[in-house]
Amino acid sequence: MGFTDLPLLSQIKGRLSWLDERQRVIAENVANADTPGYVGRDLNAPKDFAAALRSGGGLQMTRTSAMHIAPAGQRARFDAVAAPDSETTLDGNAVVVEEQMLKMAESRMSYDAAIGFYQKSMQMLRMAARAPGR
Repeated sequence: MGFTDLPLLSQIKGRLSWLDERQRVIAENVANADTPGYVGRDLNAPKDFAAALRSGGGLQMTRTSAMHIAPAGQRARFDAVAAPDSETTLDGNAVVVEEQMLKMAESRMSYDAAIGFYQKSMQMLRMAARAPGR
């Protein structure tokens, strides 16, 4: 059993993958803030991030050239759902940039907290693995 197999670290890894995917969805919403008829999207948070990661969640590298080796693994499987903001413009666009910026800041704070938990967990494991008196 490796460090990454620990349930706590698996949950943190799944949470980080979900937050990364959510950040990408929010960036798409902001990029389409002036697109007529566009409805903003968001991700539903899974109850168990580690299970979501095992079932195909996580990130995959992108091939930018046909000469690149195909990456192993599956593509992120966090499903985006329509999540219109509080206002809809006359052209049917339902993205409010200010609300998207709030979601982005929330995701960033959650990401920072998850990174902090991961770092503290690794420090505790290193301290527990040290020989006594060192």
